[in-house]
Amino acid sequence: QVQLAEYGGGSVQPGGSLKLSCVASGFSISGYTMNWFRQAPGEEREFVARIFTTGSVTDYANSVKGRFTISGDNAENTVYLEMNNLKAEDTAVYYCGAAASYSSRPTYWGSGAPVIVSS
Repeated sequence: QVQLAEYGGGSVQPGGSLKLSCVASGFSISGYTMNWFRQAPGEEREFVARIFTTGSVTDYANSVKGRFTISGDNAENTVYLEMNNLKAEDTAVYYCGAAASYSSRPTYWGSGAPVIVSS
């Protein structure tokens, strides 16, 4: 069974940091493009970052570039999202997703991890 599980969500003050984890099971992340998306209340789910660990290729949304870092550990079958200098507009539920190609939308999704940035 294909499963993705996010961990590490929580509340943080503006300027703070959080690190999210996404543990995959039922497939190897090395064969997929792994993504982070986020969805704020009343908004559409939007792309945040992606990685293809085999080629160590990454991409980021402009809104998080320079602040967030995506990485993967094939041995642990886990992807991470390091979030620094968090802003109020980063508040959202963050979803991990696996895609068959680098530019495609994910086919498999986790259930989401809420992140609240507030003072």
